[in-house]
Amino acid sequence: MKHKFVGVAILCAILMLNIIFTQYMVHQFFYENYVNVLIFCGLNIVLFPIAIYSYNKMKNVKA
Repeated sequence: MKHKFVGVAILCAILMLNIIFTQYMVHQFFYENYVNVLIFCGLNIVLFPIAIYSYNKMKNVKA
């Protein structure tokens, strides 16, 4: 795979994880499991800088 496709695949995987974590967080909030809500909220917050780092790394690669 070319470098740009690998970067796009990584960003898509991070987006998929964000969607999954958000959906699980909303589900746990509905059932009042607030510890799980905080855990998955924290995971969403951690994924954001990882996505920015991945994007900057991908942007600086010359194809």
